[in-house]
Amino acid sequence: MNIIIAGGGRIGSTLARQLSAEGCDLTMIDSDDHVVRACAEHYDMIGIQGNCASMEVLRHAGVDHADLLIAVTNADELNLLCCTTAHAMNPALHTIARIRDPEYTEQTYAMRDVFGLSMAINPEKQAAGEIDRLLKYPGFLRRDMFAKGRTEIVELRIDEHSKLRDLPLSDISGIAKTRVLVCAVLRGGNALVPRGNFILKEGDRIFVTAPSENLTTLLKSLGIITRRIRKVMLCGGGMVSHYLAGMLAKRGVQAKIIESDLERCKDLTHLLPRTPIAHGDCGDPEVLEGEGLKDCDALVSLTGSDQLNMILSLYASDQGVGQVITKVADSISPGILDALALGSVVCPKELCCNNIVRYVRAMQNQVGAAVSVHAIADGQVEALEFLLDENTPNCAVPLKHLKVRPNVLIATITRGSRTEIPNGDSMFLPGDVLVVVTSGRGVLKQVRDIFL
Repeated sequence: MNIIIAGGGRIGSTLARQLSAEGCDLTMIDSDDHVVRACAEHYDMIGIQGNCASMEVLRHAGVDHADLLIAVTNADELNLLCCTTAHAMNPALHTIARIRDPEYTEQTYAMRDVFGLSMAINPEKQAAGEIDRLLKYPGFLRRDMFAKGRTEIVELRIDEHSKLRDLPLSDISGIAKTRVLVCAVLRGGNALVPRGNFILKEGDRIFVTAPSENLTTLLKSLGIITRRIRKVMLCGGGMVSHYLAGMLAKRGVQAKIIESDLERCKDLTHLLPRTPIAHGDCGDPEVLEGEGLKDCDALVSLTGSDQLNMILSLYASDQGVGQVITKVADSISPGILDALALGSVVCPKELCCNNIVRYVRAMQNQVGAAVSVHAIADGQVEALEFLLDENTPNCAVPLKHLKVRPNVLIATITRGSRTEIPNGDSMFLPGDVLVVVTSGRGVLKQVRDIFL
């Protein structure tokens, strides 16, 4: 597949890495020659310096025979113009644009045909949605939803007080008092797909799949407090805070934003009339305490500095805040995540790129392609959702009779409103939703890739 990436920033370079690994033919356009050279040197791709909305530059990038253009520059207007121009030059071209400004949300959707847009992505809004889901279920470090919310993969940490510490996986269901499956474990920065005799240790981060209705039972059985979040402090008044505060207000959750820039505070006061906005330095403990940190059920660090976000989360954890969520612009090494009490870590860039990779795979495989793709266990494991049809191989055959690839685990089967964690006698049928976990050695582009 021929793909043009317009914009070589964080998202553009991450997409270059991921799509290069998928075997795509890539061309990068950026106005900064240094960025172009760096991407071309690191990945097997063509680099072009220039204005991505220019017909001449797009023609030089091969837009006439490209399959997809992804516009992820820092300017929404440039991304829209780039997609509109490229689609006019090649009407068969698929286009994806990053649109961050809330003022453009309605018209981007209403005028998507005019702009020639196949899909619009908003990393900040996606991150806000992810944080909102985490605040609904305190206790989980991460939640990935499948089958329209009927099944999930959640992340938990095994600490010194955990009931799961030193427990073999075969005994988990008895402790959890519900049927669950540990589909991956992160230990010492390495991802493992465990078997039943695997023994969990303190410091492990485990990824558990279960029907969504079983999650509350799991938390209660493990003694993890799940009281409702009522007061949330948002440190930083950027776009993620803007979207998140609106989501929380709709659910009746009290949120307060602390922002150091006075003009931004004034803007937020106008945009979010139901949310208190405090002008102050998030990095000052006196400001945090004065704004009621100790009365908060959760703190979300959303400043523009990863370092400050990490410090704020560590401080909030030390002060006894029940739930802490840390936004990072760049991926954090597993060793740091394991060593520091950062709570849930959300990376808008990763959420955005995962959606685009799913779209690319669906384009490559119109039949049997994954409906959604989630990178878990620090990106070392993928969880994929497949919607089965009459062309899916091995339907109505018990799993014990199938030869599944050694690095693949069938985690759940959803049929209608019912989700099961399969055993050897389970079988899938057309219309079912399959959630599959793979350790990443080889890409699962379509459902038939599961089998030997």
